Amino acid sequence: MSRGVRLAAATWLVVFTTVYGWAYGPANFLQLCDVAVILTCLGIMQGNAVLLSSQAVSSMVIDAAWSLDVLARQLSGRHLIGGTEYMWDTRWPLWLRLMSLFHVGWPPLLAWAVRRLGYDSRGLALQCGIAAVVLVASRAVLPEQNLNFAHRDPFFHRAWGPPPVHLALTLAVLIAVVYWPTHLVLRRLWGRR
Repeated sequence: MSRGVRLAAATWLVVFTTVYGWAYGPANFLQLCDVAVILTCLGIMQGNAVLLSSQAVSSMVIDAAWSLDVLARQLSGRHLIGGTEYMWDTRWPLWLRLMSLFHVGWPPLLAWAVRRLGYDSRGLALQCGIAAVVLVASRAVLPEQNLNFAHRDPFFHRAWGPPPVHLALTLAVLIAVVYWPTHLVLRRLWGRR
């Protein structure tokens, strides 16, 4: 990665963590998308293909879904999945809510970075481990915010059994529906030979 790209990643990391930490508090950094911002910036700064691959597995589909949810809410007044309600919460200043539009640019950024460095298949296992730890931690804080849907799923808005069962099912769905298919596509497109 060029010095300019590494500097841009470092700058965004400082701005993002400072502003989000001030506005939302430290527990917000348990959001998988916020973990992805931090790890992506570190991956770019270090030129680390495994770290970038793990976040590509995690973020490309999720951020695209976030973008579609915001677009659906803007056009129809209804959310497709949910999780973006805060974008219309006027308790937060507009400039702060607009910072979340990083979700729109993150998939192309990760695609560019992974294409440049090559997709490292170890990113899948790394991301599965990261998600497991983050989901367990999410269960322990701010239950009313349902971070990463660790308390209730986004579609039926219910818990699927006791906490260990719900967390295991949430992780299994993430892996089966998001991580594994994304891994297969990235490996085919930009896998290291």
